[in-house]
Amino acid sequence: MTGLDAVGSPVELRRRMVDAVLADEFVAEWRAAVLPWRPALLAVSRHEFLPGTVWVENDDGASPAFVPLHREQDPGRWLRLAYAADDGVATQVDDGRPTGPGVGGSLPSSSASGPIIVAVMLAALDAHDGHRVLEVGTGTGYNAALLAHRLGARQVTSIEVDPVIATHARKALSDAGLGAVTVVTGDGALGYPPGAPYDRLIVTAACNQVPYAWVEQTRPGGRIVVPWADTYAGGLLVLTVAEDGTASGRIVAESNFMWLREQRETRGAVKPTMSNGVGDPERVEERVTTLHPSHVTRPHGARVAIGQRVPGCQWRYYPWEPDDPVGVLWLVDPWGSWAKLTHTSPDADEDEFPVLQSGPRRLWDEVEAACRWWLEAGSPGADRWLFTVTPEGQRVELTDVPSVAAGAPTRDG
Repeated sequence: MTGLDAVGSPVELRRRMVDAVLADEFVAEWRAAVLPWRPALLAVSRHEFLPGTVWVENDDGASPAFVPLHREQDPGRWLRLAYAADDGVATQVDDGRPTGPGVGGSLPSSSASGPIIVAVMLAALDAHDGHRVLEVGTGTGYNAALLAHRLGARQVTSIEVDPVIATHARKALSDAGLGAVTVVTGDGALGYPPGAPYDRLIVTAACNQVPYAWVEQTRPGGRIVVPWADTYAGGLLVLTVAEDGTASGRIVAESNFMWLREQRETRGAVKPTMSNGVGDPERVEERVTTLHPSHVTRPHGARVAIGQRVPGCQWRYYPWEPDDPVGVLWLVDPWGSWAKLTHTSPDADEDEFPVLQSGPRRLWDEVEAACRWWLEAGSPGADRWLFTVTPEGQRVELTDVPSVAAGAPTRDG
């Protein structure tokens, strides 16, 4: 038996993938809405949409962060990745121009989203026979294929900013007998006016500001599903378009997607001098806090609230573990401010935790104040924030009315 034989046939892997999707806790509250997509998930061969080279995290944790995995060199591992229900597959790094040493890459720039989040997004889209759909972010073409299988290929338009990726998707769709899907190369933030109005619009990249073009090109009563994010949190946002040309809605689940290229965040660096010590002691402030870092990193509602009140702040958390009994939380921004909190217990058992911070901002002070505001407000969930998109821009405000579905665990796109 070869290694590939041991993996199983694509048909069997696809069946297992669908079973895993339907059994997952993240899908539980969406299961009734996911079931109509089961035939498409079973029929569309996900592996036929992946490129022959995908990118995986470097096992030794060294640079480069991502290394290529070639189908011809390890077909078994490549096929397992194609049908892993819970994991996305990086299909491009560094916008197609790897910057890491050797043949490696530093930052994924396109991926095939994990089947679980794909299924939940399709459920949230609530598409029906006769609906015309615009997809922003074609990627491999797999998501467009699922839409086409259920709604008909001529009902689906997909736009992709990267011409190489768009060409790959067109071929994959054509090879699957779905060449009637319209794949456009262009800036997805502008939508695709020639095909408007659409009944549904689905986005496969995160954005902070929802472009009004998407609202303008969706008919009244239509629905937009988009992964919203700021530098601190992310969530799957479902908007309904009103007769007056505005759209409003709420976060219905947690999500983590790559950003639209035009809105891509600048990553603040955890500098080597910071990880090795405190840098210049004259510029570092020392203090203590009684707020455990789990309070500002784990509850989705807390992270959304902090993101609204502490713009530009990013975090990296390395929790306490039995074999590494010092947990570290870094807060950084792209302009040189940072904070470092350490703890030596898994939960909030200690009275005080040491904090170091430096730069123009006192990031821990800002984050702590935002978290305590959230706690005093009754710990509102992420679904309590109402998003409204108008020709003048986007408004986000805390309300008393939660959405129906929220609070599910995160899934990456």
